[in-house]
Amino acid sequence: MNDLQRYLAEEFADDYSQGRLSRRQALKAIAGLAGAAAAAQMLDARAQSTPAPKASSTPSGNAPAYQVAPDDPAIIASGMRFDGGDAELRGYLVRPAEGGPSPIVLVCHENRGLTRHVEDVTRRAAKAGYVALAVDLLSREGGTGANDFDAIPAVLGKAPPERHVKDFQAGLAATKALPFARAERVGMTGFCFGGGVTWRVAAGVPELRAVVPFYGLPVAATEVPKINAAVLAIYAGRDERINANIPAIEAAMKQNGKTFNKIVYPDVDHAFHNDTGDRFNAAAAKAAWQETLLWFDRYLKTG
Repeated sequence: MNDLQRYLAEEFADDYSQGRLSRRQALKAIAGLAGAAAAAQMLDARAQSTPAPKASSTPSGNAPAYQVAPDDPAIIASGMRFDGGDAELRGYLVRPAEGGPSPIVLVCHENRGLTRHVEDVTRRAAKAGYVALAVDLLSREGGTGANDFDAIPAVLGKAPPERHVKDFQAGLAATKALPFARAERVGMTGFCFGGGVTWRVAAGVPELRAVVPFYGLPVAATEVPKINAAVLAIYAGRDERINANIPAIEAAMKQNGKTFNKIVYPDVDHAFHNDTGDRFNAAAAKAAWQETLLWFDRYLKTG
């Protein structure tokens, strides 16, 4: 498994041990990445250390009211199709209804694809004054809506990380060509799996000026010299698996003279920003989003 596949497999094992996935659901998800035997071994090991109560996953499609409605008069939102080289790709594009041209913010979804929640986050970025594009990394598989909800993480994991980077490169190229976008001012944010992709796009797309990965698996230290963006890394205090990577990436960023800051929100869990999930923490989510916008404002609007 590559590092993102391992991240996904471990996340499903954590969800199983903490009761957010049933054994059947976790087996299905991990087996798609590592095979059935490895999946069973991983879950058995977790079960011995942390008994798992019964649980079922809830699609993000059952979301509460939006923070920014699709028909909010301050924004213009629409689906977007663009050339990905070997395929037509899909995304969700939102821009301010007035003013411009505006800086660009790319948004990467979690391991469940381009859900209504991620569309809402994209609208929030647009309402803050950015041309925001969320790329559907399942475009080649027919799009998020065409896939079985529980199978999506394995589908994403089977694709090499390089494909995800190239898809965002294609989305950025299409967005930069729009008359209401400031092509030289580009940032990116992403969540969980999308936080890991954000790190990799930062290393693969040198024109990014600012990125905010939420609890994402960082790139290897050897990739850090390729990063030009100012990085604000958001973490959850209880997210020990991801937080174990902080010392190494912080040291690598410092050693290479990169702009790096981190914020660890205490007493909250991985995925605390997702207001459609059971780990949502309203106070931390609000604070983290405010810090995200301040970071983008600093490096995309005035930096």
